[in-house]
Amino acid sequence: MTSVNLDACKAAISRWKLAFNQQNAAGCAEQYSQDAVMDARPFGRFEGREAIQAFWENIMEQGFNDVDYTDVTWEKVDEKNYILTAKWTMNKAFGAVHHELWQVQKDGVARLITDDFEVLGER
Repeated sequence: MTSVNLDACKAAISRWKLAFNQQNAAGCAEQYSQDAVMDARPFGRFEGREAIQAFWENIMEQGFNDVDYTDVTWEKVDEKNYILTAKWTMNKAFGAVHHELWQVQKDGVARLITDDFEVLGER
């Protein structure tokens, strides 16, 4: 069952990236649990899907797009929880994902519980 759950997490991050690249903030927010917490350095902490969606809408309105992840690693926490770390790039910035906790929900869909990433520079 573990590989099925990891596959669900990988599918979820793919949905998030696709939504971002299509400039769909609601689609990005759908990949988070209702009570998720996102630490977006240096912008601050955003709690709950609604606040997270507003953050992504603001980022998209500023012209950020074309996200890509590299050096992706997945760490198994337990049967339903996996931590993703990676480097990321966009058209106007780059940074690091320090800790994304993906959890497979009762419906079999993985969602972000916590998201901790940082902007490290401009492009």
